[in-house]
Amino acid sequence: MGKITERPNASRASCWREDVCDYAGKTMKVVDPETGEILEAQIFVAVLGASSYTFVEAQWSQNLASFIGGHVHAFKYFGGIPQLIVPDNLKSGVLSSNRYEPQVNRSYAEMAAYYGCAVLPARPRHRKDKAKVEVAVQVVERWILAVLRDRVFFSLDELNEALWDYLTNSIANRLKSWRAPVCHCSRK
Repeated sequence: MGKITERPNASRASCWREDVCDYAGKTMKVVDPETGEILEAQIFVAVLGASSYTFVEAQWSQNLASFIGGHVHAFKYFGGIPQLIVPDNLKSGVLSSNRYEPQVNRSYAEMAAYYGCAVLPARPRHRKDKAKVEVAVQVVERWILAVLRDRVFFSLDELNEALWDYLTNSIANRLKSWRAPVCHCSRK
């Protein structure tokens, strides 16, 4: 995925209310072609709340840079910025998961401010706060990772291409009523 080099148009941000994100519990294996070492790739999943439009990306870790990069790539994939990001209580993004005043990592908060959206972490042990992404993670694990688990990948890019290809083609064919989400706001 390419980088976003300029600030997105704020009028596009009002299309989607929330983006819920989490990492899948299952990982994918990537073989280093030079050493033959087997590395574990983490699977970042973001989903738009109203439409369940899903973004998936393999990353090397769940550190702050990967977490923020996953959001930036999801925004580019969705073609806009949500008004609200609801992350799980990932240690690299959320410092304190206080019920009334959660503290978000400074870099993560700056990323949200740059894109003009708010961050409201899901409450601990409240799965309903992030039900959309829990279902999306389950779908990714059962429909995509299960199918791709026997393939051998030699780079993260190769794994991501397979994830995106399967997400856009195979799942769309399985869901008879699947349609890309339509934005009804005015774009300038």
